[in-house]
Amino acid sequence: MNWRTKADCRHQDPDLFFPLGNTTSGLPLLQTEEAKAVCRACPVIAECLDWALRAGAVEGIWGGTTQGERHLMQLHARHDAGRAREALCDASLFVTPFVATWSSS
Repeated sequence: MNWRTKADCRHQDPDLFFPLGNTTSGLPLLQTEEAKAVCRACPVIAECLDWALRAGAVEGIWGGTTQGERHLMQLHARHDAGRAREALCDASLFVTPFVATWSSS
């Protein structure tokens, strides 16, 4: 069964999840917060967010996040992955291969 069939937003006005205008103040902010409240109670919030992150630049509220919030999540994930790769490369400079010499006497 598709996660969307279990989503709480199916029982809401779809326009709620697509606020128009500046979502940092006024009616769009209230609409955003109301949509996020629906998401917080939803049993498939994780699946929804995962879909939105994999889909890329998707407008609207998905998985309890705005498009801007998801964009920041992706930037942080890329930055963290880059730092992890750098740490592994730096660590490999200090690894000395163990060479055993076996002598029989």
